[in-house]
Amino acid sequence: MPLTPLDIHNKEFARRIRGYDEDEVNEFLDQVIKDYESVIRENKEMHNQLMAMQEKLDHFANIEETLSKTIIVAQEAADEVKNNAKKEAQLIVKEAEKNADRIINEALGKSRKVALEVEELKKQASIYRTRFRSLVEAQLELLKQDGWESLESPEPSLEPKEVY
Repeated sequence: MPLTPLDIHNKEFARRIRGYDEDEVNEFLDQVIKDYESVIRENKEMHNQLMAMQEKLDHFANIEETLSKTIIVAQEAADEVKNNAKKEAQLIVKEAEKNADRIINEALGKSRKVALEVEELKKQASIYRTRFRSLVEAQLELLKQDGWESLESPEPSLEPKEVY
């Protein structure tokens, strides 16, 4: 058990002949008591400061641990957002490619339809031209036939004559 200032104060020494001067010993013991009390007080203060520092250290250790966990969670969340963004971008690209293919296929279909319509119109124009030529040629043949001359010569008029 450690020595206390009270133990020092109450300590009695045996007396012998030619011993130490009692007053000098008592003064020395009083000085030792004061110094020892001062050391004990400082020790308590240091102990209290140490406890306060330990509490702060524990507090900061908790903060550090919390921050580390927060950083890890934030990093995981960022990775998840990044992965989701990549997936969404891939889906958007695939959808755009599908739409582009659809648009191209529709355009090709319309182009083929227009080409067929153009060919059909060319055929119809050719048929019309052929028929028109045949009609014109038939009309020319009619004009070349005999009988038109009789229409051209003066014939008696069929108009009624005036009677007075």
